Amino acid sequence: MNDFAQEKEILFSHLKEAGLKRTGQRELILEVFLKTEGHLSAEDLYNLVKAEDPTVGFTTVYRTLKLMCECGLAREEGMGDGRKRYEHHFNHPHHDHLICTECSNLIEFYSETIEKKQDEIALSFNFKPTRHSLRIWGICSACQKKNKTKAAAK
Repeated sequence: MNDFAQEKEILFSHLKEAGLKRTGQRELILEVFLKTEGHLSAEDLYNLVKAEDPTVGFTTVYRTLKLMCECGLAREEGMGDGRKRYEHHFNHPHHDHLICTECSNLIEFYSETIEKKQDEIALSFNFKPTRHSLRIWGICSACQKKNKTKAAAK
């Protein structure tokens, strides 16, 4: 079974356990989400889904995103700008984020050194981590270049 079929089965199983119906709209929302890489807000996903089926409402998209988070298919992330974004979670390796404070660009990265250091720190406090997220805010290279160009033009 490929990931896509497996992810559908996970959602449908979760819906059944929660006493909710399996609908074509929920399936479409999942499919659009799975085809889209990156970090989507509920509004972003709504606009993508609406392009395929204008009858799908925002509330349906939002509730389906919450269901996908509940069953482990999606992860909700706050990026410091007040908007929640969602990314794939099932069978996706852990990563951290660099966030540009000017253009909101998100850069994913993984560092074995950081992971080991986090484990060492947790162990030193006899702390058992269950989840972590590292976010570093700053200015991406494109915005730095743009700022230099603006400064040079003045």
